[in-house]
Amino acid sequence: MAFLGLRKWPTPIVKPLWPFLIAGSITTYFVAKAQDSGIRSPEWRTDPRNPYAAQLAKESLH
Repeated sequence: MAFLGLRKWPTPIVKPLWPFLIAGSITTYFVAKAQDSGIRSPEWRTDPRNPYAAQLAKESLH
């Protein structure tokens, strides 16, 4: 008998989803690396549309 829809044993949530969690974290890592290399490229380093231009200019002075 189920009490309010709960079973006697827990329903697995993480166990069947671990490949998707790993793939999502790897994808997030590589997208972040691509974005970082894109904003630090010489072509976009001094572009006024780059939101990190001031921070990159400060780092290049050191």
